[in-house]
Amino acid sequence: MTGRAERHQKTVRGLTGPHAEKTVSLGLQGGGAHGAFTWGVLDYLLEDGRLAVEAITGASAGSMNAVVLIEGWIEGGREGAREQLRTFWKRVSLDGVLTPLQRSLFDRMLSYWSVNEVPTRLWFDAWSRVASPYDLNPLDINPLRDALNDLIDFDKVRACTDVKLFITATNVWSGKIRIFKGSEMTVDHVLASACLPMIFRSVEIDGEPYWDGGYSGNPALFPLYYEAKSDDILLVQINPIERRTTPRTPQEIQNRLTEITFNANLLQQLRSIEFVTRLIDDGKLSTKEYKRVLMHRIHGGRKLDEFTAASRLSAQWGFFKELKDLGRACAKRWLAENYQFIGQKSTLDLPEAYS
Repeated sequence: MTGRAERHQKTVRGLTGPHAEKTVSLGLQGGGAHGAFTWGVLDYLLEDGRLAVEAITGASAGSMNAVVLIEGWIEGGREGAREQLRTFWKRVSLDGVLTPLQRSLFDRMLSYWSVNEVPTRLWFDAWSRVASPYDLNPLDINPLRDALNDLIDFDKVRACTDVKLFITATNVWSGKIRIFKGSEMTVDHVLASACLPMIFRSVEIDGEPYWDGGYSGNPALFPLYYEAKSDDILLVQINPIERRTTPRTPQEIQNRLTEITFNANLLQQLRSIEFVTRLIDDGKLSTKEYKRVLMHRIHGGRKLDEFTAASRLSAQWGFFKELKDLGRACAKRWLAENYQFIGQKSTLDLPEAYS
């Protein structure tokens, strides 16, 4: 480990434990039900205990995982965080304690991707193109609001100084990204980050409307450049960059368009990181003014990509557990292969990732 990395390990505060030896910041993507993969990754990292987490940035499902993890940590350390994550995903599953109306809405709201083979959902897809959520959901019922309010003490999240939290939402009026910090976090900030505009009304914060953060940053990595001391960023990626099939049906086309949209900003950020890193390595930029980011990634590979875009609508507990197990396995493998390089070098090939 370099001297600079050693200094970071000694001075960075974060979610840590008795076995933590290295520090990273986390970037958590959104992607509907596939956020249960991220649950599995976090569960294994917490169980392993060798990584301290200085900061977390997340969008949509990633923001929910982040807030739930932090609140659970405050209550009971690593094991408390693991239990709170499990409780959250159980609660929002169709096998959980949602009312029948909440179940039907949550099954639909997890993401934009449609389920092609279910006639009732095809009808809903067609109807939602001519009627807005202001017509279809006049009471603005959001099952996530009840789940988060019941599980999360937002006063404790706002007071937490052990980890920096950044939640992404998209300002409807300006189309620009908005980053909300942990010190201002409420249930509305999390719901704004996960607000799907064809299903739910925009979430108003300080008089301005917000939609899903995935449109503008999935996740936004730049807060970690400026406000985290650790050079290492670990991205948990759940949206496939590439699909080697050509969409033909209206649903397939819409699904792929949404995937591309939700990945576009991330690819731009990875390209920028690689560009700045090259300039630093060539001696054209100084590390006194620019951070040399060490980029890492855990993703589900082919196994996760093989799940159709429509599966992001599945809210079955069995499906959540399957994704969790996949996330744990991927995190375990990634740590075994790459732990030694944290603090030393990037383990993500950036040109390959964004090209």
